[in-house]
Amino acid sequence: MADTSLEDDIYIMALENAVKHKAVPRAGAILGMVMGTHPELRSQAKEINALLPAILKKVEDLNPDQREAELTRLNPDAIGKMHEKKERVHELPALPGAEKGVVMRFAPNPSGPLHLGHARASVLNDYYVKKYGGKFFYRVEDTDPKRVDSEAYDMVVEDLKWLGIGVTDVVYQSDRFEIYYEYARKLIALGGAYMCTCDNEEFKQLKLKKTACPCRDLPVEEQLKRFDDMLAGKYNDGEITMRVKTDITHPDPAVRDFAAMRVLKSPKHPRKPEVFVYPLMNFSVTIDDHLLGMTHVIRGKDHIANTRRQEYIYKYFGWEMPHFYHYGRMSIDGLELSTSGMRKGINEGLYTGWDDIHLGTLRALARRGIQAEAVRSSVVDIGMGDTDISFSWENLFAANKAVIDADADRYFFVPDAAEIEVKGAPKTEAHAPKYPNKPERGERVLSFAGKVLIPQKEIEAGKLLRLKDLFNIRISANGTSAEYAGDSLADARKEKAPIIQWLPAENTVPCELLTPEGVQTGCAEPDVLKYEGRIVQFERIGFAKIDSTAGGKAVAYFTHR
Repeated sequence: MADTSLEDDIYIMALENAVKHKAVPRAGAILGMVMGTHPELRSQAKEINALLPAILKKVEDLNPDQREAELTRLNPDAIGKMHEKKERVHELPALPGAEKGVVMRFAPNPSGPLHLGHARASVLNDYYVKKYGGKFFYRVEDTDPKRVDSEAYDMVVEDLKWLGIGVTDVVYQSDRFEIYYEYARKLIALGGAYMCTCDNEEFKQLKLKKTACPCRDLPVEEQLKRFDDMLAGKYNDGEITMRVKTDITHPDPAVRDFAAMRVLKSPKHPRKPEVFVYPLMNFSVTIDDHLLGMTHVIRGKDHIANTRRQEYIYKYFGWEMPHFYHYGRMSIDGLELSTSGMRKGINEGLYTGWDDIHLGTLRALARRGIQAEAVRSSVVDIGMGDTDISFSWENLFAANKAVIDADADRYFFVPDAAEIEVKGAPKTEAHAPKYPNKPERGERVLSFAGKVLIPQKEIEAGKLLRLKDLFNIRISANGTSAEYAGDSLADARKEKAPIIQWLPAENTVPCELLTPEGVQTGCAEPDVLKYEGRIVQFERIGFAKIDSTAGGKAVAYFTHR
């Protein structure tokens, strides 16, 4: 592979990693960055991997000051951003046994698109793979057909790509049923599991009484026969369950002889319609974590009981457990996060789709202008402590503002616009900067010819207003017109007149601003039609992403102030 531009890209990535972490990166970390940045090159991973030793040797031969100087020469924007954000960088704690690289995973159910809760799990794991190098598995945990949405297979991949997660390997659990059956037989043969035909309610009562069910101590031969009969279709839903033998007197009833495999003949699995015997999460996860070589597992503390269950399987097989970390619960106010709740709302017309502004999906955040970099930064700042927390929208918005502000041109949007004739004012032009203190960005020219549009809420008899970048007006007694009140900004300040946005009545475009509280209808400067898919700042209102401009009308999503 002789693409020198790609080699240059890889060299810059290696320099960025080295400067950021103050150490020469491992090949696995850079490979993960390349695959995350150029997913179309995954089929050439071996060829790219062959380039890495020579590139990393170039980085290793430079001292820290030389690396920073080289990065400044090749990518000054990258080094500039590092210095700008140095004060708010939050380093996560070191992982034990990670010096030679890590193997980690993000393993959601494909039941819908990813939301902010998923972002925490994926970003924390991705952080360490990028720091130490190694493999990062996107493992599709699709062994419960009741929780599989066929469209989610693609949606999750799209969301991970948007978030910048450096996935190196993808595994579908629905491709691994025979592996689970094989290890189920092995566990039964070891005496670590049994086939229970007790009624579920009956078993539940026995478990609560810390009493073993009659099936528990049947001979291994009978257990294996029942298992084979289950695979042969001789049992219906709920008639048989494979259970892992644990301490039947364990203080946590959820740990006592937990279920590991079941029969489910309906609904059919979208990828494997012939399958009707399914492993439950604690069994399939343990088998895969071991076979795929997981070194560290970071997940929420709602999985602590699952870790205790899975420990039994590790011990039966004599396997070494990964390092487990359980972070505290994160409550997120103001948005719907339940996948079932979101789907119900979409089906009932309450939400317009998975990217509705009222939802906590990553695609909803992206549509309103939240950047992936800000989400990742916020997640790392939150960290992986075990204390329960409330998600801070203020912190996310601050991180996002740091990313978007420099590229967001300023414009006027007048919600609930009222037309006012300004009497006695000279015809003139307002010259407003597209970006404060940066004249090189250009200016907007707004021509005043006698009438302006201002927000209806600002109209109050006798009130002095400063039209930003123009002049002062005083609202008439009847509230339908205004008098020219001079150009003096000092006079406006003396009277504490609000400085407001405005538009020439003759030159506007209709604009809708969608916010979590509802839709604001008004008018905007015509040039916003050039910004479809981009973010602007509506002065006095906040940042907004121009979503569409069809038919000469701007529809924008409110981002934040």
